[in-house]
Amino acid sequence: MNLIQKTKDFLGLDIKEDKYALVDDPIFGKVAKDKAPDKWVRSTCGYCGVGCGMYIGVKNGKAVYSKGDPLHSVNFGTLCPKGLSEHKMVYADSRVEAPLMRKNGKLTPTTWEETFQYTSDEFKRIQAEHGKGAVAVISTGQLLTEDFYALGKFVQLGLETNNYDGNTTLCMASAVMGYKQTFGSDGPTGCYEDFEKADVIMLIGANIADNHPILKLHIAKNEAVTGKKPTIIVVDPRKSKTAQMADIFVPLKPRSDLALINGLCYIIFEQGWEDEKFIRERTNGYVEFKKHILANYPPQEVAEITGIEVKELYHLAKIYSQADAVMSAWTMGVNQSSIGTDTVSAICNLALITGNVGREGASPMSITGQCNAMGTREFGFTSSIPGYRNYGSDADRQAFADIVNVPVDLVPNKRGYAYPQIIDAINRGEIKALWVVATNPLVSYPDQNALREALKKLDILVVQDAFMSDTAQIADVVFAAATWSEKEGCYTNSERRCNYAKKAVEPLGDSKADLDIVLEFSEYFDDKHALLFKDLKTPRDVFEEIKRVSQGQLCDYSEMSYEKIEQLGGIQWPCNAEAPEGTKRLYSPDMPCRTSDGKASLLPVEWKPLSEMACEGLPLILNTGRTIEQFHTRTKTGTIGILDALAPEAWVDISPKDALKLQVKSGDRIALSGTRGRVEDVIVKVSETVREGNVFVPFHFNEQLINNITLAEFDPKSFEPNYKQCAVQLHSEAVPEGIEYEVPEVAGYLEGVKVYEEEVLVEEKVKTS
Repeated sequence: MNLIQKTKDFLGLDIKEDKYALVDDPIFGKVAKDKAPDKWVRSTCGYCGVGCGMYIGVKNGKAVYSKGDPLHSVNFGTLCPKGLSEHKMVYADSRVEAPLMRKNGKLTPTTWEETFQYTSDEFKRIQAEHGKGAVAVISTGQLLTEDFYALGKFVQLGLETNNYDGNTTLCMASAVMGYKQTFGSDGPTGCYEDFEKADVIMLIGANIADNHPILKLHIAKNEAVTGKKPTIIVVDPRKSKTAQMADIFVPLKPRSDLALINGLCYIIFEQGWEDEKFIRERTNGYVEFKKHILANYPPQEVAEITGIEVKELYHLAKIYSQADAVMSAWTMGVNQSSIGTDTVSAICNLALITGNVGREGASPMSITGQCNAMGTREFGFTSSIPGYRNYGSDADRQAFADIVNVPVDLVPNKRGYAYPQIIDAINRGEIKALWVVATNPLVSYPDQNALREALKKLDILVVQDAFMSDTAQIADVVFAAATWSEKEGCYTNSERRCNYAKKAVEPLGDSKADLDIVLEFSEYFDDKHALLFKDLKTPRDVFEEIKRVSQGQLCDYSEMSYEKIEQLGGIQWPCNAEAPEGTKRLYSPDMPCRTSDGKASLLPVEWKPLSEMACEGLPLILNTGRTIEQFHTRTKTGTIGILDALAPEAWVDISPKDALKLQVKSGDRIALSGTRGRVEDVIVKVSETVREGNVFVPFHFNEQLINNITLAEFDPKSFEPNYKQCAVQLHSEAVPEGIEYEVPEVAGYLEGVKVYEEEVLVEEKVKTS
């Protein structure tokens, strides 16, 4: 830069008006001149499960803009930081632009023909030598529904291996199994509109302000819709951003939520606050459930387990049971637990005994983590046959076989290994080939040391991804996949809303859409392509088959079309002749549950203490989670400058008291260790958001890989990991040996009992007498 230019800049004479100039746009008013789009393509965000509608701005054949769709009922034109910058990840330096094969120890670009031939030959050899199940597949929650359906169909019926699961087992499997054991089927019961119409909103283990911030818009609309401000209850061991917007914050001890919910049920029964008519007409198991609750969860015991005073337990129970409409919502704080499935059912129990199911503002509802975790649950062929059919049902197997015209013997009669079981089977030498699709276990899986040892034992590791992830870097073969904006299909969001994602640009380089990869790869397996995909050539072809497969099922798509979905801004299933524009809520009075008698099950679920408690040498409990700027393992968001600048590395939230013991302040760096590993060089944030004896670390970062420490303990029903609690030590420069263990005091609930007896019990006795 010459002296004249420097002088102009200093004096403000050159304000770079071309660089920052705006021009008129027919849809959005003003946009940046240097990237004003040639066209806008209506689509859906590909990050979390909220399912925001958006427009992709395209200029010279490239995605250059991301803008919220102002007419979409999910987000009203608003996007979070990830959505606003989503177009930037399409051309990231880490994109895989061509198929790769490891040659002479190095991943080398090659042709699709060579890649498919080599991989198919290896799969066939391994299956001939070790059996069909020696090939396993782990997929994702981020493909389009059409991709999931084709992939699952090929894996289960083409490769004939049922050792197939998705990374959704790491985040949503407990919600799936909880819904199944309570209502007879998977499927979130409510909708976002319930946030707008509820009198009470109870968020359990759900930091939506960070992880699903657009949902706050629906809560913000509540007062205008109902005419009064809702009561917001946040149940969380950490004072998260969401907890800070609560009317009532319930800072319970780690993983004591099931005991808390059961304790609230006890009080409701004790005080006669239950909805007897709803229980009698709409549920089964009431007598056994009530007996279980009253025998095991008196308030004094629950106070000791949870750390919440008895008086406050009664206050919560009264607010919940006396409200006209209560919405209970949860995310990973509930699901990612070795008792996650039963905790989900406990939340549903509480809703059922108070009649908060199937009405406006009244539902228990899981909030999904990935953009299409719902799509793979519906049609991905992992934990169930597409259309929520049961592997163990001969009738379901026959129905599916008839619809897709395959021999019924080809349809599995049982589920294969779940994600953690696949890793164990690799360790045993039972599985020799692993195909990983759009997920990154080398960052996301717990107990990384055990995982990495297992992967070394494989004959072949195939990774299908749009990005050179940590896992892709160690693969033998990489299928170069297209990403968001480069392919067409549907995502289903947390409220069962099927949204249309249009293709806006061509796949980068020689990469292919995931559907095309599956269809072309299947041609290398004798007659399987002709049997499975004879009439399936495009996403629309697959969508039409999905509609036939789903007809008459709970997740019914039969009256949907791409055009109709776009016109309506998404459609919530079931969408059929009776509900041609979709269904907002499940299990309204005229919609029976998917159980044998149409009634929901009240289940006597049991709280269990942590298997790994704070102890001598490991005096703190580690909690892990997410931050608004990053997504999963950062294969997408880590490539975007503004997001990386906002959250470039992991940190550890430490209470002021623990910081004093370590002699550290915010900005210092420490190490964390546990029985499974150690993480170095983590920056300190001294924060009142965590209590003494607890720490929080986000899991996104591969350099400070917190899953080196997390516990490989899984829910026995859902196989979801217990990511949220394990025992750790902290090491600072001043205190390298770590904090000394202090025996925790017994929860101070006796004072609460006394207050309750004095202030509440007499009042209630007078009322009941």
